[in-house]
Amino acid sequence: MRALLRAAAALALLTVWLLPADRASAASYSVAMKGYAFSPASLSVPAGSTVTWTNYDTAPHDVKTTSGPLSIHSPMLDKGESWSFTFTTAGSYGYVCTVHPDMTAGITVRAAAPAPAPAPVRTSAVAREHVHTAPARTPSRTARSAPAMTMPSPSPTPPATAPAAAVPQTATQPAATQATAATARPLDPLLVLAGLVAGVAVLCLLLVGSRTSRARQEAP
Repeated sequence: MRALLRAAAALALLTVWLLPADRASAASYSVAMKGYAFSPASLSVPAGSTVTWTNYDTAPHDVKTTSGPLSIHSPMLDKGESWSFTFTTAGSYGYVCTVHPDMTAGITVRAAAPAPAPAPVRTSAVAREHVHTAPARTPSRTARSAPAMTMPSPSPTPPATAPAAAVPQTATQPAATQATAATARPLDPLLVLAGLVAGVAVLCLLLVGSRTSRARQEAP
């Protein structure tokens, strides 16, 4: 148990020792009001530090800034009383005791040191070449052997039957009507008469021809 405590104490001391100066010193500072004067009369602290004023005189004192980025005014402090203020804004502050104007002092607040930028990471030429020439990964056998999934194509929408049936009906209807009209049309009497006359004329010509041929055969 004692060994663990010693190791913890050594680690704490090492941590405090490794802290930057500004961060380690940004703690608490004390100013004494004694003999009608501020002690120390000039103080330099980093931003974030807390300054505590304590009155050791029998007469009351206070703290009021006369210059600086911020305006500060403490309550009236009797003997043995203290007042603290944390300075977060950098700059030069001058202050005075309003009861005793001869009591003057000043505080300089330093800006916090910026955090160090991270050092760039350097890669060797061999590492860069290895990164550029690294072969691309091939898909696993499972990925290559997996069959491709095909989505079934949607069935075609059947065409409307009403317009298709109507088109042939309208196309064939005139022909059927014409055939019915042709068969139902009565024979023209003039055509019938002309046919009869032609038939009689043919018969007459045949008879005349036959008689002529007989007469020639009977003549000596």
